[in-house]
Amino acid sequence: MTNLRKRSLRKTLSIAMLLALAACSGAAQAASYTMLRDPSCGCCEAWATHVREGMNAEIDVRDSADMAAVKDRHGVPGDLRSCHTMIVEGYVIEGHVPAADVARLLSERREGVEGLAVAGMPVGSPGMEMGGRTQPYQVIAFGKAGRTVFSSYN
Repeated sequence: MTNLRKRSLRKTLSIAMLLALAACSGAAQAASYTMLRDPSCGCCEAWATHVREGMNAEIDVRDSADMAAVKDRHGVPGDLRSCHTMIVEGYVIEGHVPAADVARLLSERREGVEGLAVAGMPVGSPGMEMGGRTQPYQVIAFGKAGRTVFSSYN
């Protein structure tokens, strides 16, 4: 192979690698975080702030007058429901799930898991801080694979 052909091949490969890196970078930045919440609920904004800071993410917060319909549409089991629902990269995040668990879900991408949920509004969970008071709670992974405890707190 001539030197001219080698240089041309190297240049072509370099350009292809740069384009691939740019595409990967754009895909990571393109992840959208959309949180739907009841407009009368105040803890949802506190939770969104927790996720923004914990994951360095921009969250599109939208009010919904019919949160039951939102949860039905996204397959949130009735006994795992809370006050807000976030959709990120095809996953459903229900309630006061810690940002670290959302990040872990996005990293692991477990087969059969459609989302994570913290049922209700446990004191001490992100967005439900009340001084030093806490109560135990679990983050539940749910989906086609069934349900499992993803994390436990307190």
